[in-house]
Amino acid sequence: MQKRTRPAPRKSGNGAIVIPKRTPRRFYGHGVPNVDLQRLAGRLIVVEGADGSGRSTQIAMLMRWLEGAGHATVQVGLKRSTLVSEELDQAKKGNILSRTTLSLFYATDFADQLENSILPALKAGFIVLADRYIYTLMARDLVRGMDAQWLKNIYGVALVPDVVFYLKVSPEILIQRNFGKDFALDYWESGMDIGLSRDMFDSFLNYQALMAEQFERLQSTYGFSIIDGERSPDEVGAELQQKIEQVLAKK
Repeated sequence: MQKRTRPAPRKSGNGAIVIPKRTPRRFYGHGVPNVDLQRLAGRLIVVEGADGSGRSTQIAMLMRWLEGAGHATVQVGLKRSTLVSEELDQAKKGNILSRTTLSLFYATDFADQLENSILPALKAGFIVLADRYIYTLMARDLVRGMDAQWLKNIYGVALVPDVVFYLKVSPEILIQRNFGKDFALDYWESGMDIGLSRDMFDSFLNYQALMAEQFERLQSTYGFSIIDGERSPDEVGAELQQKIEQVLAKK
């Protein structure tokens, strides 16, 4: 991958060097009680995208790149809470979870990681790489007909990231990548629980198209960057690195 240099600070009209400033820390809503936002010195970087978008590959590449540059980095993601992750996995195997139960399971998983992993790491000055965040959870729930305001209230606990990237890949390419990797499609990632089609391939295409629509709506609200995920991993990685360097340059 092409090596990039950190962008130089720009100069003002009178020749003085101007260092870009970070946006002040905030929660989307009520947040976590007793958290001093000014003490969260680290950076929260989120990579979103469907299974098959190249998200996990890019996260691994970014981890190596950041650690190689001397940044202390930790990774978080869905279903990694020590509180409910095992129970959630077991519950999903039966394919019988209601939409509300599924939503609350994931919300609990997220809240536990936020309080016990993300916020402590940011306080210690780490870069936190999130392999998906609240946006995937909200998009899934919206596709399943959950109330948008209810979801905003639940995820009002979430910290606003420093930057969010969404790897956009068409449903047709997603199905090729997923089936080519595992020779199977996931029940939940195909939307089989909401009765889009009895055929899993058709259901997958329809479900992922609905997910893409919800991400476009969420993007207009939350303002994350849309990245063309249909390019080679190195091309996608180069763009992500360039944009992340701009974030890290802010003081």
